[in-house]
Amino acid sequence: MIYAVWVPLLMPFVAVPAARRLADALAPLRAVGLLASTAVGLALCSTLALVLLVVPGATQLSAVAAVGELVKPLAAAPAAVAVPLALAALALLSGCTAAVVRTARRHWVELQRARQSAECSGDELAVLRDSRPDAYALPALPGSPGRIVVTTGMLRALDPAERNALLAHERAHLAGRHHLFLAAAELAALCHPALRSLRAPMGYALERCADEAAAVAVGDRRVAARAIGRAALAARAAEGVRARPRVALAAAAGPVPRRVAALLGRATHRPGVGRAAAAALLACLILSGAAALEATNDLHSSIEVAQGEVPQR
Repeated sequence: MIYAVWVPLLMPFVAVPAARRLADALAPLRAVGLLASTAVGLALCSTLALVLLVVPGATQLSAVAAVGELVKPLAAAPAAVAVPLALAALALLSGCTAAVVRTARRHWVELQRARQSAECSGDELAVLRDSRPDAYALPALPGSPGRIVVTTGMLRALDPAERNALLAHERAHLAGRHHLFLAAAELAALCHPALRSLRAPMGYALERCADEAAAVAVGDRRVAARAIGRAALAARAAEGVRARPRVALAAAAGPVPRRVAALLGRATHRPGVGRAAAAALLACLILSGAAALEATNDLHSSIEVAQGEVPQR
């Protein structure tokens, strides 16, 4: 176990470089699915690895050994090594747990506050009287449907065709439940520092999904590209920026020039690079999961030996 348990902790450092190439090289929807599964899978495996590091050190305590009915110490787990590792792993687990709970609570509070300001209408579209241009998709909450929030400043900045494209973009975020993927990447990043670099590719891929949906809805890729570009310019030229929930997706967010170039067909797509990056990410995920399972089985076998149920090999 002492070797296999480190693989899930080191694998995210290998996966992140491949993920950076993935967002541009693959179709947006495929990129979102693979990025989300990779982020969540690697986060779960690294968390399990920390738990596996805590257990051998914890069994050095007489109370824990009594609960586990251990008649001798765990095999291959000397106290001089197991106890410091357990303390370090426990500190990391506690920090991750606190960060996840704190972030989830902050997101919930932000969504609740945004909901209160957007309850001025019972329709899907909530128009706020604000000269600062802004528009975003507010995800659904229990008992409350999703809503598109747009300010009067943003409506004035766009022509009718561009407004339709902007609303179609935000509607695609709601229909695809994109906030769940963004929240998954955000929470996964709290479980391992290397996974923080997956948030930007995930956000870009989600915006690209909505961009393509908007282009299909209005039937003109140039109109969709113009709407995104003008919305971003208007939002950035404003004196202040409206506070919006972190999990609320906005058309004016992210690397807008790259998104516009992709809509206009000017981006260089490399399917071979995309397939290679996808294969690398899947390999990282499979290897991390296999190592975590092997470490779990090794620990289980060591516990059985320590309980005297099977002879030590």
